[in-house]
Amino acid sequence: MTASPPSRPKRPARAALDALLSTDARDPGCDEAFALIHRYVEILHNGGDPDAELPGIGVHLRACPPCGEDLVGLLAALHAEGPS
Repeated sequence: MTASPPSRPKRPARAALDALLSTDARDPGCDEAFALIHRYVEILHNGGDPDAELPGIGVHLRACPPCGEDLVGLLAALHAEGPS
C-alpha cells in the first residue's frame, strides 16, 4: 500500500472554480436576486419565511458573498429605521 501525498491547500482560483461548479440549480443568479432582494428583506423583517415564497433568492443570497452582503446591509438599514 502506498502512502497518499500530502494534500495541498486549495488555491484561490481552484476554490472559485469549485464554487462555480457546485452552484445549486435553483440559484437564479445575481440579476434576479437583486431585483427581488427588497421583497426577501420585507418578508424576513415581517417575520415571514422568505425561502417559502422566494426559494431561489435565498439559495443565491447564501451562495453569493456580494449579494449576501447586500442582504446584511439592507437588513441593517431596516433595523436602524425601527419597527414598521
